[in-house]
Amino acid sequence: MGGHTVAVSDLTGGPIPTHVACVMDGNGRWAARRGLARTEGHAAGEAALLDAVEGALDLGIPWITMYAFSTENWRRPADEVRYLMGFNESLLVRRRDELHQKGVRIRFAGRRDWRVPKRVLRRMDESMELTAGNRRTTLTMAFNYGGRAEIVDAVRSLVADGVAPDKVNEKSIRSRLYYPDQPDPDLVIRTSGEHRISNFLLWQLAYSELVFDDVLWPDFRRGHLFEAVRDFQRRQRRYGGVT
Repeated sequence: MGGHTVAVSDLTGGPIPTHVACVMDGNGRWAARRGLARTEGHAAGEAALLDAVEGALDLGIPWITMYAFSTENWRRPADEVRYLMGFNESLLVRRRDELHQKGVRIRFAGRRDWRVPKRVLRRMDESMELTAGNRRTTLTMAFNYGGRAEIVDAVRSLVADGVAPDKVNEKSIRSRLYYPDQPDPDLVIRTSGEHRISNFLLWQLAYSELVFDDVLWPDFRRGHLFEAVRDFQRRQRRYGGVT
């Protein structure tokens, strides 16, 4: 995909996805190509995140989910993990007021376990509280998130609630996901040329349209989002049926 050739006006005639999810991939490679530390790639990814949110606001997309830190990312070098924790904390402090003023509701999906520093959890809670009344778009950051972990947590909840086996169905599982009110993604974008789901929203992605873009995440801008939406508009969504 090429980038900045699609404008908002080019997309108004077709369906706009209700929920777009992004796997923000390629920060490390972006840094390596420039002879920089991997952490510099994460820092450069901040501009891409904000521009993608701006693009979603331009299009009137009401739900966006960004894969910020996975349950598998703890396996990365300790200094990189430390950096990512501190970076996500400072990102919230620096940007939450700006996002709040734009009508963005901020939420976090993932496990709040002992590995996430308490001060980061505090910043997350403050950001959610500050923006709770906003509805222009909901930005969910998947943080310490894993698709399998989410399903495991839903099943644990079913067991804890004493749900009888014959009452376990898609509805009872869905109601115990992290955000049952969030619609399934219509469109999932993964950057950096990788063609994997990487344990992202496994339950919710059953019928999502997938777009893989070669651009590395720090170079991603709203033009890439618009191009992915144009690709989405050209597809026929059959949900297992026949049109």
